[in-house]
Amino acid sequence: MNEHTYKQFDAEMEEIRSGVMAMGGLVETQLARAIASLRQPDLDQIDAVAADEQAINQMQVNIDQQCTQIIARRQPTAIDLRMVLTTVKIVNELERIGDEIKKIAYKAQQMQRPEGLSTVRLHEITRAAELAEDNLQLALDSFARLDVGAAAQVVSNDEAIDAAFLAILRQLISYMMEDPRTITPALEIVFIAKSIERIGDHAKNIVENVVHVVKGKDVRHATAEEIRAQLGQ
Repeated sequence: MNEHTYKQFDAEMEEIRSGVMAMGGLVETQLARAIASLRQPDLDQIDAVAADEQAINQMQVNIDQQCTQIIARRQPTAIDLRMVLTTVKIVNELERIGDEIKKIAYKAQQMQRPEGLSTVRLHEITRAAELAEDNLQLALDSFARLDVGAAAQVVSNDEAIDAAFLAILRQLISYMMEDPRTITPALEIVFIAKSIERIGDHAKNIVENVVHVVKGKDVRHATAEEIRAQLGQ
């Protein structure tokens, strides 16, 4: 590429990066609405979550098209190509987070509220969702700054989200064993907890792609310990 072409490429990549951050910001808003609906189901909030999900889907389509056009026109190589391909993967992760958030909001609306499960619903589930919310924000910051230090923190935080999911699952199993009448509402909470755990996984996938861009290392199937070792954490 000549200097003029490089400048055009940089401008196009900045436009895409801004698009990813806007998409990430909308996903964060959507998640905040879903967490609010866990505390107090609200049809307006739930409708807003569904509308957000449709907008997120369209953003994914638009950014994918932009990336395809860049590859066709600019034929990037090395780190530039990794950045374009990584962007495609990250918007896919964000779209899948949006899907999980919509599930949380809909389940919050449907959830029955037997007194024995109120503590699990209000405290453990909301806490796990807030952990996932914080980790998503950190993952987006990692992408914005190409910061592998933040990536290592996301990996560690994901372990806390996984632990919270297992704790909720154990607690709900106890409720179901003690009182079979709680099985249906407990399973609804399990589905919500699983969606929260999946959001944590997608945030971790985002930073694994950041590591690939910065370090040129594919850590998708590495353990948390192996990832931290790769990053020197």
